[in-house]
Amino acid sequence: MPNQLEHAMKLKGDEINEFDDRIDTNTELTFYETLKLLSRSVNLLASVRTLFFCKVGLAIVSLLPALMVPWLLKIVVDQVILQSPFDTETVPFPPFMIPLVSRLEGMSPSGIMMTIVIFSFFMMALFGLRAPAAEQAEIVGAPQGFDAATQSEQALSAGGSAANGIWGLIELLLTIRMTQRLANNLRSTLMGRLSRLEMTILDDQRIGDSIYRVMYDAPMLPEICYRLTLRPVLIVIGAILSVYVLKFSYGEVAPELIWVSAAIMPAILLITAPLSRITRRVNQKSRAAGSATTNSVEESIDNIKAVQSLGGSEADTRLFDEKSSESFKRHRHTVLIDGVVKILTALCTTGALAYAFILITDEVVAGVLSPGDYAVLFGVFVGLNSSAQVVGLYWIELQKNVAAVRRVFFFIDHTSELDREPRPMAPLTNKVSLKDVSFSYPDGRQALYNVNLELQVGQTIAIVGPTGAGKTTLAYMLPAYIRPTAGKIQFDEQDIAKFHVDDIRDDVTFVFQEHMLLSISIKENLLLANPSATDEKIFEACRIAGAMDFIEELENGIDTVIGKAGDTLSVGQKQRLSVARGLVRDTCILVLDEPTASLDPRTETNMIHNLRNASKGRLIIIIAHRLSTIKQADRIIFLDKGKVLDVGSHRELMSNPNSRYHQFVKLQGV
Repeated sequence: MPNQLEHAMKLKGDEINEFDDRIDTNTELTFYETLKLLSRSVNLLASVRTLFFCKVGLAIVSLLPALMVPWLLKIVVDQVILQSPFDTETVPFPPFMIPLVSRLEGMSPSGIMMTIVIFSFFMMALFGLRAPAAEQAEIVGAPQGFDAATQSEQALSAGGSAANGIWGLIELLLTIRMTQRLANNLRSTLMGRLSRLEMTILDDQRIGDSIYRVMYDAPMLPEICYRLTLRPVLIVIGAILSVYVLKFSYGEVAPELIWVSAAIMPAILLITAPLSRITRRVNQKSRAAGSATTNSVEESIDNIKAVQSLGGSEADTRLFDEKSSESFKRHRHTVLIDGVVKILTALCTTGALAYAFILITDEVVAGVLSPGDYAVLFGVFVGLNSSAQVVGLYWIELQKNVAAVRRVFFFIDHTSELDREPRPMAPLTNKVSLKDVSFSYPDGRQALYNVNLELQVGQTIAIVGPTGAGKTTLAYMLPAYIRPTAGKIQFDEQDIAKFHVDDIRDDVTFVFQEHMLLSISIKENLLLANPSATDEKIFEACRIAGAMDFIEELENGIDTVIGKAGDTLSVGQKQRLSVARGLVRDTCILVLDEPTASLDPRTETNMIHNLRNASKGRLIIIIAHRLSTIKQADRIIFLDKGKVLDVGSHRELMSNPNSRYHQFVKLQGV
C-alpha cells in the first residue's frame, strides 16, 4: 500500500507545475511589467499619506547629525589637539557649522573641547549621532533573517531611522505604525479576493499557497514602497549634501575628490543593474517553492487520517522532504545572487576608497590639508561609499520585493465573485428558471448541455443521476458559485447574471455534503448562519432536521461545545446540525447535498417529511442517491452526462419503463 500511495503521489505531482502552481503559472516579468508593479505599489501610499510625509520630514532632518560628525572631529584635531586658531583655516567650514564655529572662536582649547562634549551629549540625546554606515543599514528598518518567511514576519512591523535618541524613537514608532497599516490593508484586500474566487478557481488553488501569499508575500509591500520613495530621496539628499560639502570646502584644494565621489553611485548601479532579471526569477522560484512546502504541510495534516489508514506516512514524509529540500535549494540560489552583487559593489567601493585615501594622504603630507581635514574627507567618503553600496544593491534588492508583490497582485486582479456591481434585487417569490444553460470548466470539460428547467417555490425537488452526471454543477449555479458559460438563470424574471453574488445569496443557502462545523458550541455554530435568529427559530430548525433527538441528551444541550470540525459528534449528528444551520438562515432556496447519506432509515424519513412540510414558501433542492430520500420529493430531475433526461414525480417516472430514471433505479438498486 505505501508503494502504491507513493506512486500515486508522484503521478499526481507530474501532472502539475513543479511548485504546485495551477493558476499562477506565468511568473516571468518584463522590465515594463516590473515598472507597472512598482508604480502600483507606490500608489498604495495614498492610504497613509499623512504618516508618510511626517516620516519623510523626520528622516531628512536625521541626516544632518551624520554630516556634522567629521567636522566636529576636525575641530578636535586642529583646534584642540594642534591648537590652531580658526582664522588660520584655509578650508572654509560649511554653512551648517558656522553657528557653532562662531561660538567657539576665541575660546581656549579646553573650552572648545568642553563645548563640543556638551553639544555632542545634547545631539546624542536628541539624534544619537549615528554614523552614516549605520544609517544606511537601518534607514527603512530592513527585516532580519534570511528565508522569505522570517523576513516577511519581521517586515510586518519593520521600522527604522537614521537617528537614535528621542528623534529616532519618534520616527521608529511612526514607521512601524505606517508599515503595519500598509501591510494589513494589502493582506486584508488579498484575503478578501482569495475568499471570493470563483468555485472553479478555488478547486485548483492550493490552501497552502494562499496562506503563503497572505502571510509571507503581502508584508513585503511596505518595504517596496520605502525603497521606491523614502530611500532614494534620503540617499540622493545625503549624497548631494556630502558632495556639496566637499565642493564648498575642498573644491579648490582637491577637485579630483569631487569627481570620484560623484561617480561612485552611477558606476555601481551600472555594474549591478544587469543582474536584476535573474534576481527576480530566482526569488520568484524561491517563494513558489516555499509555498509548495506550505501546501505539503497543509494537505498532510488535513488528510492525516487517510494517510495513516493507508499506511502512507513514510511516503508522505518523503514527499514533504522533497518539497522542503527544493525550497532550501531555491533559497541558496538567492543567496548566491546576493553574494555576487555584494562582491561587485565591494570591489568598486573599495577601489574608490583606496584612490581617495591616496589623494587625501598626499595632500596632508604636502601640507595642503591639515590632519583635521583628513578626518573630514575620509569620514565623508566612508559615508558616500556606504550610500554607494546601498545604491548598488538598491535595484537588486527591489527585485525580491517585486517577486513577492507580483504574487499578491496576481490574485487581487484575478476574476472573482466581487467583480459585478451591486444592484437591488427583488426577493424570490415564484420560480427559478434555467434557460438553455450550459457550463464548461476551465480545462475544457463540459458539465452541462442546454438545461431547461422551471423550479417552483414551495416544492421539494430531488436532483438524481450517476456519478459525474452534473448534479453538483447544476446546484452550484443557484448560489452563483459558478456562472453559466451559455444560457441564463432567472429568479422570477430577474437574470441573476446582472446581480452581485451577495444579493443572489440572500435568497440561497447551500448545505454542503462535507460537514463544516467549528470548535464552538452547537448554538454558536447555528448562529453563524443568522446571528439574529431567536431561540425559537433555532429549536424549530433543529426539530425539522432531527437534531433535537441527540441535543437533548447532551449535558449542556444546545450550549455544548463540540470538537475540531465537530469530531466529538457522529457523522449523522454533524449532518443533521448542518441541515439545521441551513434552515436557521431562512432563505427562499435551500440546497442540500446528500443530506441523508449518513442517517438511519427512521431519521431519514422523519427529516425528509419535515423538510417537505417546511417547503411552504421555500424551494428545497436535494442532491441524493438514496431511493428512500428521492421518492419523497415532489419532483425528480434525472441528469446523465450533463443533460436533463427525465423530470417528474417518482410514481410518474417509474410508471414509464423506458424512462432513464426507471432504468437507473433498477440497475443501481437505489
